[in-house]
Amino acid sequence: MATQLSVNINKIATLRNARGGNVPDPVQVAIDCERFGAAGITIHPRPDERHITTQDVYDLHKVVKTEFNIEGYPDRRFMDLIAELKPAQATLVPDPPNVLTSNAGWDTKKHLEELKDLIAELKSHGVRTAIFTGTDLVHIEYAALTGTDRIELYTGPYAEQFPQNPEKAIEPYINAAYLATDMGLELNAGHDLSLENLRFFKQNIPLLAEVSIGHALIADALYLGLENTIQRYTYLLRD
Repeated sequence: MATQLSVNINKIATLRNARGGNVPDPVQVAIDCERFGAAGITIHPRPDERHITTQDVYDLHKVVKTEFNIEGYPDRRFMDLIAELKPAQATLVPDPPNVLTSNAGWDTKKHLEELKDLIAELKSHGVRTAIFTGTDLVHIEYAALTGTDRIELYTGPYAEQFPQNPEKAIEPYINAAYLATDMGLELNAGHDLSLENLRFFKQNIPLLAEVSIGHALIADALYLGLENTIQRYTYLLRD
């Protein structure tokens, strides 16, 4: 199946916020990403607004024509934002607001009842749901019990191990993907995927619906240009 590229533009907002003003403009970058071939835009609006601000969320909602994916910790602020804007997808991550970046998946067994309620609330707004998980098979089994549409596999460990041993790095993700698919879950993936490791991941996880890539893609764009970079990533995701 074709795998969609969703560009996480948090780093664009980080750069803008470092100077103030509106350069670079996340809204214009989102429009350009879509024009250059991205199938979606991902943002993670944190309460401290250190990158994407609440105003950015509203501004982006007006212009994003592809899939709009809002990810975040499901506090009341986040849930109310999803209820109001109804993006195509909401991705629940377990990290509290002060964490630098998402670095672990949900313990879905421990948080099963909480996640059930959250997923039901999101679905009542017509929003597709995804839960950020690791490759622990028990956690994937319990993710399916929440009623979520998808899981997003946390690929940080894969990216870290890939240079030394790609086959070992991918093995738990293959097992996780087979189990998730058998349980009726669709698959997303994200975190530290790059031009170096993306193709191998895609080749071994053929039923991958979507990848969300931000940090590496924006860094590559500094050297290669945004249009060229997005086209390179989408090329790697072809079947």
